[in-house]
Amino acid sequence: MVRTIALLALAFAASAHAQEYPVREIRSICNFAAGSGADIIVRYYSDRLARLAGKPVVVENKPGAQGLLATDYVAKSRPDGYTILITPASSTLATAPHLFKSIPFDPLKDFAAVTTLTSLSFVIAVDAAKPYRTVDDFVKALRAKPAHGFYGTQSNTGQVSAELFKEKLGLKTEYVPFKITGEAFTSLLAGNIDFMSVDATWAITQHPHKVRILAVTSAKRSGSLPDVPTLAELGLKDFDIAPWFGVVVPAGTPRAVVERLAGWFNQITNAEDTRQFLARSALDAFPGSPDSMAALLRSDMDRWGGYVRLAKIEKQ
Repeated sequence: MVRTIALLALAFAASAHAQEYPVREIRSICNFAAGSGADIIVRYYSDRLARLAGKPVVVENKPGAQGLLATDYVAKSRPDGYTILITPASSTLATAPHLFKSIPFDPLKDFAAVTTLTSLSFVIAVDAAKPYRTVDDFVKALRAKPAHGFYGTQSNTGQVSAELFKEKLGLKTEYVPFKITGEAFTSLLAGNIDFMSVDATWAITQHPHKVRILAVTSAKRSGSLPDVPTLAELGLKDFDIAPWFGVVVPAGTPRAVVERLAGWFNQITNAEDTRQFLARSALDAFPGSPDSMAALLRSDMDRWGGYVRLAKIEKQ
């Protein structure tokens, strides 16, 4: 009976805490520098969260170590709902164990998932001056080239997308790394590479006048490119690469607080002004729940281990 009373008291306390939450400002931690693409998303959501929560939400940028610094900071913060991380979780959490020799946190054990927010497709893009109109046309042209030509990208996700594309089609196309997307673009127009594997945010700024987007890498068509087919539609079974943003808090944060945050964030994501804001950067709204995000995080960690091995990306 004593144990039952104690459990009931804890449950009551947690419920009361959630009903009162928040009673003071919330700190919203950003993995990357002010003015970066990630920072713009963090500040947008933080501003709207403040309106719903009725308390200030203060953005703190903690860039460094490719996002690991801020992620570790949140992992070690008090689990009270007053420190949140709005982050490109598919990279800072799901893929981090596969890209770094060691990380100072456990992506599954040290955080409580709140919800997913947005997703972003990558694309297969060619020079718009070339005659290729479909992936089939383009692949036929690649097969006619010695060693099936070259592709360029500046990101791990772009490399993984292209290597998976190659594997499923039996291509030997050689990878050419670039430090910035603009360099790959210049090389594409000069005819030094045959295609780019790049995020849709950049690609839509050049499509269809400079580059032609032949396909997207996500499982569903991008809202910003509704007429462009997915690679899965074109017969590349189970092709689904779409980096995503989500929200996490330190492990141990009361479930009722997590669910309240999830409700607010989903309300923001589902708002029409948010969908328009996201569309301008080729991002798709991706609302979820604590459980759906936790499941996605686990599955992406498993998938990306294989992807990193496929692309032969060395740990840093």
